[in-house]
Amino acid sequence: MAALIEIAGLLRRAGRVLALTHIAPDGDAIGSLLGFGWILRRAWQSEPGRPARRLILACADPLPPQIQWLPGADDIVREPPAGPWDAVVALDASDALRLGTAFRPQDLATAPLVVIDHHITNLRFGALNHVDLTAAATAQIIVELADALGVAIGPEAAVCLLAGLVTDTLGFRTTNVTVEVMATAMRLMQAGASLSEIVERTLNHRPLSLLRLWSLALTTLQLEQRVAWASISQAMREQVNAPATGDGGLVGQLINAPEVVIAAVFAETTTGKVEVGLRAKAGYDVSQVALSLGGGGHPQAAGCTIAGPLAAAEARVLPLLFQLTA
Repeated sequence: MAALIEIAGLLRRAGRVLALTHIAPDGDAIGSLLGFGWILRRAWQSEPGRPARRLILACADPLPPQIQWLPGADDIVREPPAGPWDAVVALDASDALRLGTAFRPQDLATAPLVVIDHHITNLRFGALNHVDLTAAATAQIIVELADALGVAIGPEAAVCLLAGLVTDTLGFRTTNVTVEVMATAMRLMQAGASLSEIVERTLNHRPLSLLRLWSLALTTLQLEQRVAWASISQAMREQVNAPATGDGGLVGQLINAPEVVIAAVFAETTTGKVEVGLRAKAGYDVSQVALSLGGGGHPQAAGCTIAGPLAAAEARVLPLLFQLTA
């Protein structure tokens, strides 16, 4: 908690803050980024008479459709303006590479890098690091940051942060859901967030284009040594007019099969790289595989982005997964 109090003090003194989250963003990445923005603005508003302040929220990749509705999402930029900054804040990212092109080392010339995260694979790459491995989501830590800043959580922030909690716990179904997590969720509901709406829009919302993409991807589905995997090409996306990145949660469906203990989805990007989503059942740890490939995550949910094409990516990753089930 000491680091979080120090971070809160830095943010209160800062006049120019750049906040970033990771590429291939999920609900916790964007929910935490937006929640951070709403909370920091409220903290600044409590200090009238200060010179004008500047806060930029950035993510190098486009937002998935199921989280584009979150309050403030339209304000997120993909290419942040040049500094100088008083603080650069990395949210929900285990290393600097996961921040993509939105992160520029030159932005740190006048600003410390602050890291707020909950992933076991975090490299503590900031000047100030608050990495809480007991938190179910980075959004849970942002609630604690609000307390450290001494500000109430408004309804907009509550919606964003509860979305982060809901998506990273798959609707409070993961093994890291504790009494404290549920208490945080209740607090956000009391602040104005609708749990039923968030679950519906983030977990249950599946446009027809995504379902058609899944139908194409499932034709590539294979199973070996209790490892299931499928691939998504750009040609498939174009055929059904699906979003340009991500698998829309397909890897989370594959791991539900009783025959499967590890699941992977290889999704080709417009740049030719391949996003690899990994899931595992209890007793298996895919986080270290992701970390070895430049990514990160949790033992049961991790990912990375590696060089393509798809066949080369599969040939690189699958032997590492087979080792886990040998």
